[in-house]
Amino acid sequence: MPLTVHQFPCLSDNYGFLARDEASGLAACIDTPEAGAILRELDRLGWKLALILNTHWHPDHAGGNADIKAATGASVVGPAEVTRISPLDREVRGGDHVMLGETRFEVIESGGHTLGHLAYYDADDAVAFVGDTLFALGCGRLFEGKPDQMWASLQRLAALPDETTVYCAHEYTASNARFALSVDDAPALKARAEQVFAARERGEPTVPTTIGLEKATNPFLRAPLLAERVGAAGRPDHEAFAAVRSAKDLFKG
Repeated sequence: MPLTVHQFPCLSDNYGFLARDEASGLAACIDTPEAGAILRELDRLGWKLALILNTHWHPDHAGGNADIKAATGASVVGPAEVTRISPLDREVRGGDHVMLGETRFEVIESGGHTLGHLAYYDADDAVAFVGDTLFALGCGRLFEGKPDQMWASLQRLAALPDETTVYCAHEYTASNARFALSVDDAPALKARAEQVFAARERGEPTVPTTIGLEKATNPFLRAPLLAERVGAAGRPDHEAFAAVRSAKDLFKG
């Protein structure tokens, strides 16, 4: 039976995600940006929370662990770095898997934003929860990792099937689109940016996205094709990515 995903806003620009395995009726919370909002959604839906799946240690992703565990008894699963702010019931790393009822999540190493960042991928339902590694038209800042690590992480995600639905953790797409247009003039990007700006004007979310859409329009995944534009012609792919990331860090549009 399929996985049902419920998405809702948290904090100023985060999204909360609850995923329910329909075979067992058990649910997982992917990250805990805002405990109150998550608990209210669980109560409204009538879902039984079994797991908290953390992608990384930042407070807007793991800060609600203690309150949600206290209220639901859910087990906390995540990378070792989460213990900087919250205890774990199970430590996982890339190559492991986590079961939610009959749903199998593959754990994908996706460090760069933080060193131990992880993503969770349900191959049967073609769903990936990627935290702050990959965004719609963007990627996470490199707070702890180096460009080669982040580029390798993005390539692992890009290798997933194009139809994979990608749940990223923030509504950054409009600002990401403005930057993307400054370094890439691909027609597909221009068309997508128009759709993004219109959706945000209507107050609509631009998450989730898909792997195929990101490969076609995301400047961070397209970095080798943009190398000359960002002053990295002839350099290795991860250095072209680093140049795009640096340009975004300095972008004021």
